Amino acid sequence: MNIVNKKALHNYQILERFEAGVVLTGAEVKSLRGGRCNLKDSYVKILNGQLWLINADIAQYKYDGSSDYDSTRSRKLLIKKKELIYLQSKMKQGNLTLVPLRIYLKGNIFKVEVGLAKGKKVHEKRQEEKKRDMERELLLEKRKYMV
Repeated sequence: MNIVNKKALHNYQILERFEAGVVLTGAEVKSLRGGRCNLKDSYVKILNGQLWLINADIAQYKYDGSSDYDSTRSRKLLIKKKELIYLQSKMKQGNLTLVPLRIYLKGNIFKVEVGLAKGKKVHEKRQEEKKRDMERELLLEKRKYMV
């Protein structure tokens, strides 16, 4: 199971990556195992010395009977204290943000890959898109002449 945040890779330049555990309920785990999660508009924030995953949409498990389920609730992320202090100092230094890159299964435990990122400017996004298009065209031309 691997749920990737494609928008984060498009909108941000990832400088460093960290692995964090996530606190989930039983129904959320079942829903994640079914691949029902959206990280599109989510972000990570440090509040009161703890890391929180905010606005991640984990859909309600279809066999869960509870009626008061909030799919976008904030979820606590578990990370080592030394890494948390490092992240706080890095964020104070520059214009950096924390974004969830993917949720994956490691053994029987769900982990969140958190990226320390810097926002891309519009012209950087365009330049990256042009580069991708050129590589795609070169590959197509190369295939033409291969037998």
